[in-house]
Amino acid sequence: MIDILRNPLAIRASIEVRTRWEKFFIFLGFFSIFIALLTLVLLVGDLLLRGAPLLNWRFFTSPPSGDPAEAGILTAWVGSLLVILVTIVVAVPLGVAAGIYLEEYAPKNWLLDFIEINITNLAGVPSIIYGLLALGFFVYILKWGESILTAGCTLALLILPVIIVATREAIRAIPQGIREGAYAVGASRWQTIADHILPYSMGGILTGVIVGVSRALGETAPLVTIGALTFITFLPEAPLKAEFPYISFQWLWSPFTVLPIQMFNWVSRPQEEFQVNAAAAGIVLLVLTLGVNAMAIYLRYRFRKSIKW
Repeated sequence: MIDILRNPLAIRASIEVRTRWEKFFIFLGFFSIFIALLTLVLLVGDLLLRGAPLLNWRFFTSPPSGDPAEAGILTAWVGSLLVILVTIVVAVPLGVAAGIYLEEYAPKNWLLDFIEINITNLAGVPSIIYGLLALGFFVYILKWGESILTAGCTLALLILPVIIVATREAIRAIPQGIREGAYAVGASRWQTIADHILPYSMGGILTGVIVGVSRALGETAPLVTIGALTFITFLPEAPLKAEFPYISFQWLWSPFTVLPIQMFNWVSRPQEEFQVNAAAAGIVLLVLTLGVNAMAIYLRYRFRKSIKW
């Protein structure tokens, strides 16, 4: 190495070699991105070309049918919305509360490190494992059956680690000076969290919540495991009634289907017309997922813009 440093020609040759490697890796990265984007564009383009002509009012308001010309996604998109509603109600309060406790209240010791490692690992566990867990606990032990409540709680378990990790990371990003300033004027720990930490970290928390929800929208394996129906032609009982008490929770115990399972049912059939129906349902699911992610980006921008340290 010392001999090379003493030789200007060797230094120049070494720099040229490194420059060529740098250009090679830049080209390799650009080529990889190009191939990935091209594949995505071709897949989405094929989906749009096949399914877009079928997107009309009848397709959204008709239940599944044995006749592909009459089949729609009414029960699927209603089921998806109800299951995701239960998922949000269960997972968000639990996940945010757990993240706040672990980051602000829990003592820093080996037990916290053990819990943190396990939560991080749970975020990467295959979704079918959650389905098997839900089948044993919710269906067989709690006797909830193959219902919307079971499906919502199953997906809540699936995204709970994501919300906890996102909440902890968002809280951890708040400068320590904010906490010290609040304590200096006599605020309690909870007042510091409620008035400063949570508002400032809300953008990151909401981003984690919405990313988790968008993942739950596309999950199929855990819902198939707990017994979601692939062909259902009726809607759950309405949550609102004309007579007292005006609110009903019977829909929580209704059987259900969701958009990914409806698509799975259609693509498994041999008729070409059902493949077109699946493509149209795929467009609806893609728009829902992109819409949820766009909402996450917008909310993160709004909250970051409103923060004034």
